[in-house]
Amino acid sequence: MNSKKEKSPLLSRRNFITKTGIFLAGGIAGHGTSFAATPAQTVPEPPPLPWKWVKLDPLEAGRRAYRSYLEKKG
Repeated sequence: MNSKKEKSPLLSRRNFITKTGIFLAGGIAGHGTSFAATPAQTVPEPPPLPWKWVKLDPLEAGRRAYRSYLEKKG
């Protein structure tokens, strides 16, 4: 009788679950350290717009959009 266990070419469920758990734990740990490494960035206040509000003609805007769509083929 052979005292050594024969290794199966396929993974067992237990090995698969163990390796998956290790992989996920490493991913969570790596992801958690990425938050600690990035400093908080502040966004500057945008400058005011240089132009005034203009009322648009909805029919003319629709015509231009339709022509632009046909010329540029989508």
